[in-house]
Amino acid sequence: MKKTILLSALAIGMATATFAQDKAAAVQVAPAENKNQADFKFETLEYNYGTIKQGDKVNYTFNFVNTGKEPLIITNAQGSCGCTVPEWPKEPIKKGEAGKIHVTFNSAGKMGLQDKTITITSNAKTSPVVLHIKGNIEAAATQEAPKN
Repeated sequence: MKKTILLSALAIGMATATFAQDKAAAVQVAPAENKNQADFKFETLEYNYGTIKQGDKVNYTFNFVNTGKEPLIITNAQGSCGCTVPEWPKEPIKKGEAGKIHVTFNSAGKMGLQDKTITITSNAKTSPVVLHIKGNIEAAATQEAPKN
């Protein structure tokens, strides 16, 4: 009987200790802010190309400056669909230096109002950054066959 009580007490004690450790592990302290961390300062986060004809391609370059003290490293730039293709610098952008993200949008197969996004992932304070390229697409003019 004493062994049963002793084993029960031991099991309850272990369960309580395990629960307490799990609860303590779940409490996380937010990391201290890095005042030197790289950051973006874009000239604009949105480009409106107006109205174009279906099938036209739009090219635009988003310009930015690293306003942080540490080098800015862009790890990825992802368009919201295959029609929006970004190109970005692969090398670190030093403090105060400028960089460019060139975007090509292909309107083939698109109609009406469009708002495509480019998500920029980096080591910046403001990561991710979402850029927009938008406008209206009209039907391409159809050419009539020559009449004989």
